[in-house]
Amino acid sequence: MITRLRALATQWTVLVPVLAIVLLGCTWGRDLPGFLVAVVSLVLAGSVLAAVHHAEVVAHRVGEPFGSLVLAVAVTIIEVALIVTLMADGGPKSSTLARDTVFAAVMITCNGIVGVSLLAASLRHRVAIFQSEGTGGALATVATLATLCLVLPTFTTSRIGPEFSTSQLIFSAVSAIVLYGLFVATQTVRHRDYFLPISRQGVVIDADDHAEAPTNRTALFSLGLLGLALIGVVGLAKGVSKTIEHGVEAAGMPQAVVGVIIALLVLLPETIAALRAARRDRVQTSLNLALGSAMASIGLTVPAVAIASFWLSGPLVLGLGATHMVLLALTLVVSTLTVVPGRATPLQGGVHLVILAAYVELAVTP
Repeated sequence: MITRLRALATQWTVLVPVLAIVLLGCTWGRDLPGFLVAVVSLVLAGSVLAAVHHAEVVAHRVGEPFGSLVLAVAVTIIEVALIVTLMADGGPKSSTLARDTVFAAVMITCNGIVGVSLLAASLRHRVAIFQSEGTGGALATVATLATLCLVLPTFTTSRIGPEFSTSQLIFSAVSAIVLYGLFVATQTVRHRDYFLPISRQGVVIDADDHAEAPTNRTALFSLGLLGLALIGVVGLAKGVSKTIEHGVEAAGMPQAVVGVIIALLVLLPETIAALRAARRDRVQTSLNLALGSAMASIGLTVPAVAIASFWLSGPLVLGLGATHMVLLALTLVVSTLTVVPGRATPLQGGVHLVILAAYVELAVTP
């Protein structure tokens, strides 16, 4: 019996997506009592972890930098699904949810994941090393996307408030897709070697030596389970969305905290993956994950919510406030100074983490 339980425990990444689908079928369209909300939340968190695990299996099969791209896109699909689900149920009060979640993702990836990765790698290997050419291009794309989609709406005059007009929203959505597509082509085809990890001697590492790549059959199996996990995440999130919003309101915190919770939930497993890579002295992989996720979060989420806004009730507010624009500007300046040398010490990691702490503090107490 104990042996069977241990075997089941090792297969949790297979069992949890299936359990999520079963639980989704039992709870769909029903008001959930407190204890059931707790159960759903646990399975939801497990589904996120399982989804990222299977994305990592597929990523390992296809190799870098395709692996980081697969993981970033999978995480962003989860994020988009959660945002649209909560916006559909939230009405006008959820008009800023997409902006808050995307900005939270940018701050968590560019400061949290980058900071933790640099700190872990530099503490273990004295100095964290990476390629400034590829990382710099990724950072430039993130900066452009963030400015076009999150800063400019605050200053446009076609509509009252931090909103785009219809034509402006279409332009920003198309621009986001074009820029993201151009980056993916650069990362995976034309300049793939710029996004590969490098050794201490500056030699590009074009093979993953920490484990044998999974077979095609295993990768396809993980791809199917990844789909189940994503469906479970979307459906279960809809079931607990009202509880999340009511909990934030009861605690007296701003609505923006809902976006922070979503981003933290979705990006925590990816943070663990980046940390693992950093401890193995593969900081470039960690930065690919961090900046790739920030880029995908804006480049895929904004077009998705732009399309959804045509059938969702209420306005779509994308423009950041003054405080968040200051934090974004500080993040981009510090990130540029971090990336240019291609090397980092614990100081740079600590600086990024302090900026993230400031963002969380100001999100809770604006």
